[in-house]
Amino acid sequence: MLRRIVLFVLCMPAVALAGPNVYLQVLGIAQDAGYPQTNCFKPHCMRAWEDKSLRRLTSSIAVVDTVSKTKYLFDATPDMSEQLYVLHQSAPDTEYTLDGVFLTHAHIGHYTGLMHFGHEAAGAKGIPVYAMPVMTSFLSSNGPWDQLVRYNNIELMPLSDGTPVEMNARLVVTPVQVPHRKEYSETVGYRIDGPNKSAVFIPDIDKWEDWETDIRAVIRGVDYALLDASFYADGELKNRDMSVIRHPHVVESMDLFEDLTDEEKSRVIFIHMNHTNPLLIDGSPAQTEVERRGFRFAREGMRLDL
Repeated sequence: MLRRIVLFVLCMPAVALAGPNVYLQVLGIAQDAGYPQTNCFKPHCMRAWEDKSLRRLTSSIAVVDTVSKTKYLFDATPDMSEQLYVLHQSAPDTEYTLDGVFLTHAHIGHYTGLMHFGHEAAGAKGIPVYAMPVMTSFLSSNGPWDQLVRYNNIELMPLSDGTPVEMNARLVVTPVQVPHRKEYSETVGYRIDGPNKSAVFIPDIDKWEDWETDIRAVIRGVDYALLDASFYADGELKNRDMSVIRHPHVVESMDLFEDLTDEEKSRVIFIHMNHTNPLLIDGSPAQTEVERRGFRFAREGMRLDL
C-alpha cells in the first residue's frame, strides 16, 4: 500500500498553492568527486586542471522562496562552501534564512559538506537537516557527524518514505526511496512541489528496471525531472565491467524515454555526471545528441521556476 501511495505522490500533477516566486537553482552537476577528479590526469581531466573555468562542482540544487525569504539545499556536497556562496549571491544571507538541508544518502558527494557547519568552520546553529531513518541514525551515531548534533550545529529532522513535508504554503517536499547501494544509509530522491510547478530530483539510482516505480510515469507527473546521468554510455570506464555499476546510462535512459512526447522529453534534465561523462564538455557530440533527441542536461546556475 505504501508503495502505491508513493507512486501516486510522484506521478500526480503539481497542485497550485498560494503564492508565487519559488525557484530551483542548480548549484553543481558533477558526480560525488567533482570535475576534474582527484588523481585523474588523463586528457579529459587535464583540460579542467589547466583551465579553472572548465571545472564543475558536485551535484546539488537549491530551492529559494522569495516570499518567505527562505532557501533550502538538496545534498551537502564537498563543494558546499562554494555552493553556499553562489546561493548567497542570488539569495543573500542578510535577507534569506537557510531553512533546511535535504540529504539523499550517505555517499561522499551527498552529505560530507555538513562538515562546513561545524565549529571549526561556520559554527552554525540548529540548521535543520532532513534525512531518512538509517541516515539519521548514521549521522547521530558516528563521528565526526555526531559532534554536529551534540554541538547543535545541525538539528536532525527525520523523514519517512512517501510522506510530504510542508515547508510553507508554497513549498512541499516529498522523499521517495529508490534502489541504490546501502553501505551506510538508504537512498531517496525528492519530489518538490512549488506554487505552480513541480520537480523531481534523483541524482543517484540503480538501473531504472530495478525500481518498482515507472520513471516514465514520474516524468509525466512533474514539470522537471533532474535525473542520474553518472555515465553516458557503456565502455566509458576503461578496464572495468560497467554492468556491475548499476547506474542508468544516459543513452539507456534516452532509449527508455523515446515514447514520451516532445514536451515530456524536454522535462528531463540529466545531472550528476562522472568525470568521464562527455556531457561535461561543452560542444561535445554527447551534448549535441542529447539535445537532438529532445532532452536537456543541467548547467550550473540553471534556474527553474516552481
